[in-house]
Amino acid sequence: MNKLTLLTIAIIVLIAAFLIIRANFSSNTQLEMADVSKSMINNEQMKSYSFLSGMRSDSYFPPFLVDKCEKILVELCITIEHEQPQNLKQLYRLTHNATNRINSLENEFYENDSEIETTARESIAMDFGAISKAYSFDDADIETLIATRSW
Repeated sequence: MNKLTLLTIAIIVLIAAFLIIRANFSSNTQLEMADVSKSMINNEQMKSYSFLSGMRSDSYFPPFLVDKCEKILVELCITIEHEQPQNLKQLYRLTHNATNRINSLENEFYENDSEIETTARESIAMDFGAISKAYSFDDADIETLIATRSW
């Protein structure tokens, strides 16, 4: 075999290895996050925080969907603790990901005769603000934290 053929084979093997590793990492991360609970949060303030209290006290919001939103916020706390963002740009990347995940629940809210409306928006935004302050990002702008919201 000539050098070009060997190089091509080596590149194909590296790409295949990368794809296998990436697929395993993604499925492991999703599996780990599927089993999160508030007890996994290290920050004592957030561990005892009552997430989405405005939504929980309103029967308009299906409890199982509020639980899904809370899970996303708990995962955000755990991710912040794991990744330890060093600046607002890094924090905003994490909060935008969480916001996008909440966005993806909108149809489920509609299907259950509910929606992410004023009470929900205020409750979710307040919790994003509490999370940023609990992790010492006092200068974080709430609207920027949730800038990718569709609600």
